[in-house]
Parts: sequence; structure tokens; C-alpha cells
Amino acid sequence: MKYQNFKLLIVDDNPHNLFTLQTLIEQQMEIEILTANSGQKALDIVFKIPAIDLIILDIQMPEMDGFKVASMLKIRQRTKDIPIIFLTAAFKSESFQQKGYKIGAVDYLMKPINDHLLINKIATYFRLIEKERQLNTLLEKKVKERTVALEKTKQHLENIIHSMGEALLILDPKGQIIQVNPAALEMLGYIESDLIGMSIGDIFQEDCVEQAEAFMGTWLEAIIRTGALSRIEAQFITKENNIIPILFSRSAIMEKQQLKEIICIAKDMTGYIKVD
Repeated sequence: MKYQNFKLLIVDDNPHNLFTLQTLIEQQMEIEILTANSGQKALDIVFKIPAIDLIILDIQMPEMDGFKVASMLKIRQRTKDIPIIFLTAAFKSESFQQKGYKIGAVDYLMKPINDHLLINKIATYFRLIEKERQLNTLLEKKVKERTVALEKTKQHLENIIHSMGEALLILDPKGQIIQVNPAALEMLGYIESDLIGMSIGDIFQEDCVEQAEAFMGTWLEAIIRTGALSRIEAQFITKENNIIPILFSRSAIMEKQQLKEIICIAKDMTGYIKVD
């Protein structure tokens, strides 16, 4: 059986067991096999070599037993998902096995090892891992395709915004300008860095205090209630204090019933004759 790019770590303090397991698996599978004769050496290998796919771990080892090794692996983000098959000869009780599963084992094998069962278990986990890799690859492909599509849509919208003849201003819920298009800059005579952060009220010409207060008061309440206000006659005041008559519209962008942004579009009405 060929499982290219798979790494298997065998951990056992008995050199004879290590050699036997490695030889058996190499006869049946074309994979990379790593070995460790102690719990500490196993940890050293796993922390040093990335992408180990499966660990066959003896439980009864001096100094650091298999349970301790598994616990150390499971508390680290990079190694917590590596599947572990425990090997044991002395303990076969259900409570003992439950302890291993609780720590993070995916399976148990009893010594003496059944050769056929061992190979089948390893092959089963490799097939599962291979399937997961294929799904991840497919998911990554779909995410990439979606990202490209969203980027194209974003670029298309930006092209529309930059080429539109009307002034576009996007406000935060407090009425501060957070984004503008070139038409707005040209109409108002500001550079972008100066206009961003200003209050929308600073660029509107109001005839009296009541109108100025109504701009971010009554109008804001209305836009939250209705979602949009359109074809409002108003006046912009430019950086040079020139007055520009405009036809003005505002739309609310809501998120979870909260006002997130306000989109303002203004058409320069200079030269247009008002018909009653």
C-alpha cells in the first residue's frame, strides 16, 4: 500500500518491539517511519518535525509513560490533533481504556500485536487523513475562487464609485465622513485626507441654527426609521466657502437592527432651473 507523504511515529522503550513493528509496517506500506525509544525522545521528534500523521505509542514506559506523552501532545495547538494508537500488554480493563480515550487516544492495540489488525488500523487512519486532506484542498480551492470573485466584485464597485458623476460620501453613525469618491472631492475642493473625519454638517450650508440641528437630529431619526431619504434640496459649502446647490439622497446601512453606515449621494444642480 502506498501512502506518499505520510509520517508514522512508533514509540516503544523495547528495541525489539520497535524493530519488529517498523519492519512489519515497511513490508506492507510505503511511508516514512520515525522511531523513539522513550517518551521524551518522542516529544522531541514531534515538536521538531512537523506534520506527523499518526503515532503508535506504548503505554508502559519508564520515566514517562504513554499517557503522559499523550497529555503533553494534546495541550499543544500544533500537536493536539495527531491521532494516537496506544499499545498495551498489561492493562485491558474498560476503565483503563477509557482513561486513554479521555486523554486523546483514537484506538488501542493489545500486545502481542496482530499483524493484520495493525496494518488495517493504520491504513484506516491514513485513508481518513487522506480524505480530510482532499476535502481541505477542495475547500481551499472554493475559498480561493470565492475570494477572487469577491475581489472582482469589489473592484467593479470601486470603478463605479470612482467614475460616477455624483458626489458620494459614506458616514459613520455619528455623521462623520469615512469615505468619499473623486466627484465629492472635486465638488467640495478638499483633498481626501482633509475631508475624512469631518462631520457631514460641516459641508452643508444651513440658513439657521434650527436647520443645522435638524440635519443630524430629525434627518438622522428619519433615516433610521425609513431607511432612506431621497431628492432633498440642499446646499454644499466648499472649502473656499462657495455655495453649491445640490439634490441630495441618504440611505441607511443597518446591521443587526443597528445603524452601521449612511450613504450620501449629492448631484450638483448648478445651472438647473427649478420648475414648480
